[in-house]
Amino acid sequence: MSHANHGSIPRWSWLVPVAAAFILALVLTGVLPEDSGAVLGLVSVLLGGAVFASVHHAEVLAARVGEPFGSIILAVCVTVIEVALIVSIMLSDAEGNEEVARDTVFSAIMIVLNGVIGFCMVFGGQRHHEQSFQLSAASASLAVLGTLATVSLVLPNFVLAGGQGQFSILQLLVIGAVSLGLYATFVFVQTVRHRDYFMEVRSGEMADPDETAGEGPSKTVTLVSAVLLPVALLIVILLAKILSYPLDTAVAHAGLPQAVVGVVIAAVVLLPEGIASVRAALHNQLQNSINLVLGSALASIGMTIPVVAAVSAIMGKPLVLGLVPEDIVLLVLTLFVSTLTLGTGRTTILHGVVHLGIFAVFLLLSAIP
Repeated sequence: MSHANHGSIPRWSWLVPVAAAFILALVLTGVLPEDSGAVLGLVSVLLGGAVFASVHHAEVLAARVGEPFGSIILAVCVTVIEVALIVSIMLSDAEGNEEVARDTVFSAIMIVLNGVIGFCMVFGGQRHHEQSFQLSAASASLAVLGTLATVSLVLPNFVLAGGQGQFSILQLLVIGAVSLGLYATFVFVQTVRHRDYFMEVRSGEMADPDETAGEGPSKTVTLVSAVLLPVALLIVILLAKILSYPLDTAVAHAGLPQAVVGVVIAAVVLLPEGIASVRAALHNQLQNSINLVLGSALASIGMTIPVVAAVSAIMGKPLVLGLVPEDIVLLVLTLFVSTLTLGTGRTTILHGVVHLGIFAVFLLLSAIP
């Protein structure tokens, strides 16, 4: 992340949102047909570009404020996009809309904890042999993540008040509040109380938070990105609304399980951040990669669950959060392996290959349950 070129605003990062806004205006005013295949293809391309543009501008702000605030900005940015896609499908009449939040959050966890971190460890280990990071940061993140994942995605299968795999309204609201409270506490610890836990360690000593931030982008570039970021996010939300029903229909016509919708959503929103994580690992900044990966997983649960819980309660939409048995096994395995591979403060290629193996099994079971 810190190695990206933030000295100027790339032309594509503002041209894509402008083009997307123009196409959106034509679609919303009925000039372009919303159900046209060519229009949907163009909207899909613009959605991908808008996601990259929004994450780029979030990276600029992140580079300006330094770590660990930068990782939080990126995680929040990605989670806003994820929530927008989930809610747009929840509010549609698409088949399986009551399960899309569960499938997306679970997919996000599996993608970042196995796919992204696996590639970081493999590519980083191949170039640097062995990489280190602060164990205190990983242990704190995994403690919160394990609690949030278990309470939100496993516990619903064992409560009596709600339906199958569901919390009752009261339980859902309390779980949402607990999730938000745990995430807020984690952010406070990460940015204020124990900020040094999440900084790069150089030469065996604790890195100073202010010294490791480095020289960020200029004030002008930062200001432009601060303006373009919310614009790009709004465009992503509106484009997602247009594509929500066609995505669900395409998955159904392909004969794939509805859970694939969640995998696609999580993959789209996490791709830019995954690239940033791998890039940091290649530059021997595995701490930044760990912050991004675990921060994304935490934000995906800690911010998404409260929002979808509120939407479900207000709109009266059913919300299934309980994982199916095979997904519970993969979640438990992922959390267990993560405590081992991230429990020493050092990683090698072997650790990465283990995570990628679990990721391959996750993809297999997503397509063929």
